[in-house]
Amino acid sequence: QVQLVESGGGLVQPGGSLRLSCAASGSSFSRYTMYWYRQAPEKQREWVAGITSGGITDYPDSVKGRFTISRDNAKNTVYLQMNSLKPEDTAVYSCNIPPQYGMDSTWGQGTEVTVSS
Repeated sequence: QVQLVESGGGLVQPGGSLRLSCAASGSSFSRYTMYWYRQAPEKQREWVAGITSGGITDYPDSVKGRFTISRDNAKNTVYLQMNSLKPEDTAVYSCNIPPQYGMDSTWGQGTEVTVSS
């Protein structure tokens, strides 16, 4: 079973930046499509970024141009660079491996991001 561990969250002022990391266990990381999601208090979970094994990325309009997902297969890590942060970006951010290669969906524990002055 692959384990995911997120880090990098914290408190940042509006307009600031943060980089989140998600480290995966195991030896097959490079094969996986990876996603980042977020969930704000009393709101539904929202998908915010995805990257394929080949490095193709995609984002919803709400974060496009501000967030960048990337991966370092040598480090078994996926990143989420978040720029021009807004108060509405406040949420718990989690990385996810969607169902693939016979695996169930896998989630990390999440890292909290608070955007506030």
